Amino acid sequence: MPEPSAGRRPSGELEASVLAALWAAGGRPLTPADVQRELGTALARTTVTTILARLYEKGSVSRARSGRGYAYLPVQDSPGLAARRMRSELDKSASDDRGTVLARFVSGLGPDDEKVLRELLAQAGEAPAAAGDGHGHGTGNGRESVHGNGSHAGDRMGDEEVR
Repeated sequence: MPEPSAGRRPSGELEASVLAALWAAGGRPLTPADVQRELGTALARTTVTTILARLYEKGSVSRARSGRGYAYLPVQDSPGLAARRMRSELDKSASDDRGTVLARFVSGLGPDDEKVLRELLAQAGEAPAAAGDGHGHGTGNGRESVHGNGSHAGDRMGDEEVR
């Protein structure tokens, strides 16, 4: 993959900055101009709009009509989004590789993370299977999936009018 040119930040870094601005808004929908102002950088509004559109396409933000454009909200908090990304990466693995992927993930954990994971697995063993997606996989965001594919009713607001 080519190195970003001097002065340019990788798309992932821009997405993280935009999401941080949305989370900092405390649930208030932000337009691209609002995000640009919150970032306080020399990013062009078109760049911010493009990043927001990409985040929308990925399902990381929802959008609602605001005048002639859109206002955006994150669909999950930072830990929820990280868990969703981890699950997405796991789902990309061939089914026979899942055990290997999980084993390598666990072997790379530090003692503190391993302890937390063991405690969470013990709690999950005590909880009814309905708390997750039917396979013991909850999302950890309090809005457990009933669709089996990780999607949640209400993740996207659609294109509703924001006033």
